[in-house]
Amino acid sequence: MENLYEKTLSKEQIYSGKIIDLYIEEVELPNKKKGKREIVKHPGAVAVLAVTDEGKMLMVEQFRKPLEKTIIEIPAGKLEKGEDPLLCAKRELLEETGFSCEAMESIGSFYTSPGFADELIHLYFTDSLVKEGEQMTDEDEFLNVLEVSVDEAKEMMSTQKIHDAKTAYSVMYMELARALKK
Repeated sequence: MENLYEKTLSKEQIYSGKIIDLYIEEVELPNKKKGKREIVKHPGAVAVLAVTDEGKMLMVEQFRKPLEKTIIEIPAGKLEKGEDPLLCAKRELLEETGFSCEAMESIGSFYTSPGFADELIHLYFTDSLVKEGEQMTDEDEFLNVLEVSVDEAKEMMSTQKIHDAKTAYSVMYMELARALKK
C-alpha cells in the first residue's frame, strides 16, 4: 500500500478572523514533488437533533449570506476555544430555540469539508425537551424556530429549503429510526 502522507514544508497564515483562520501550506507530496494547500482552520461546531414529544424536529430558519438565501437547519453553533462540545450543544439549543433538555447524547461527529477545512461538527440527540422561554440569540443572529416532521423535512430537502449536511444527516437519522421501529 502506498504512503499517502503529505509533509508540511512551510506554513503561512494569510487571514485571522472571528470564525476562521486561513493558511497556505507548501507540502511535499508522496511522489516527492511539491504542492500548495489552502487550509481553513475552524474551532469546530455542534449541532442538535432535538425531537419534541410529538416526534417533530426543532429546526431554525436562517438567512445564510454565503448562499444568499434562507435555509432550514437543526440548531447549531461554533465551539469556543476549549469549550466542551456537550455543554456547547446545550447552550446553543437554549439560545436558538428557548428549549433546554434533561438528557443529551452524542450520535457522532463528522468533518464538513475535509478537502480544505478542519471543521469538525459534533452531533447530539435529545428527546427530553423542556421549554425555558424565548430565544436568546446573538445580536447579529436572526432566526425562526420551526417544528418539522420527518416527512415535512424530506419534502424540504427535495426543494432545497434544507440544504446542508448536518441537517440532512439528522433527517436521515430520524428516517432510519422510524424504519427500525416498524
